[in-house]
Amino acid sequence: MTEHTYRPKAGFVVTHFLTVSDVARSADFYTRVLGGKTVRDGEPTIIELANTWIILNVGGGPTADKPSVTLRPPTDPDVASSFMNIRVADIQACYALWRERGAQFLTEPQDRGAELRCYMRDPDGYLIEVGQLTAGSA
Repeated sequence: MTEHTYRPKAGFVVTHFLTVSDVARSADFYTRVLGGKTVRDGEPTIIELANTWIILNVGGGPTADKPSVTLRPPTDPDVASSFMNIRVADIQACYALWRERGAQFLTEPQDRGAELRCYMRDPDGYLIEVGQLTAGSA
């Protein structure tokens, strides 16, 4: 793992933490389907994905530094309060490749004017938007 993952020389680094029910299954999705690279195995597992990192770990109850918080994977895939947003250069190519690798998309890419986009889910039901800006977007 690169040193700046945990110790940036200036500013800060953003890493997204996902509470998952099966770390190995989720790591397989983010590496095999999306092409990420595992930089730490175990609990937690850390995946380098493009220009960011994803931490995958099982849930758990409160701790001293978060005394009233319980971490758990989503319970209803049709209710989301946040989602990952992936911008790609060629949405049709990514859609075809990731479907071939087992990604479950909600729809095919759709033209939304300023962008083409579609959504998929990871193994725990986390929503992932895949989008490509169109020529008419800023």
